[in-house]
Amino acid sequence: MSEPVMKKSQVKLWFLIPFILFLAFIVMMFFRLGKSTEIIPSNALNKPVPSFSLPLLDERSLTDNAPVVSNADLPKQPYLINVWGSWCPTCKIEHPYLMQLKQEGIPIVGINYKDEPQEALAYLSERGDPFAINIQDLSGGFAIDLGLTGAPETFLVDKQGNIRQHIVGEINEGNWQDRILPCLQTLNNTTEQSKIAEVCV
Repeated sequence: MSEPVMKKSQVKLWFLIPFILFLAFIVMMFFRLGKSTEIIPSNALNKPVPSFSLPLLDERSLTDNAPVVSNADLPKQPYLINVWGSWCPTCKIEHPYLMQLKQEGIPIVGINYKDEPQEALAYLSERGDPFAINIQDLSGGFAIDLGLTGAPETFLVDKQGNIRQHIVGEINEGNWQDRILPCLQTLNNTTEQSKIAEVCV
């Protein structure tokens, strides 16, 4: 009598395993960035910033009258592209450091990734706006073209518009001083490819 009951509970357990694995994956994705930040090899490295034509994120975004920006509007000096969203918990952790970089004169282009404009603007109003320009990427297509794996992520771009570093997770004092700033200083001081390749790893 007890054997069929055991088999039924075993069957129920097998049906639960995919659900448990799915929940574990969701939790991992929610917390995966910011705990270990790294500069990674990327298919985007040493290639131009992908072509785009996307709306600017500002108050006009709420009325669908935002101007469209493209590669021509990007800075003509080394700069950072930071992919962020108001929904992203690690972006909130990173944000004060981005504000500090703005105070130090570091140009940052924001890519607002899969976000609602009103929520993104409220986020910036509450926390401050560290971005020289902020671009809406509602579909996420441009960020994917960059090589995005999640948010936040940052790309260091040289004055010719080529991506030189891909930083997964938050920018913080540690990775800024150790890896990102030396690359940025090198990009500001030389176009010698061997030197850039040596420092911007």
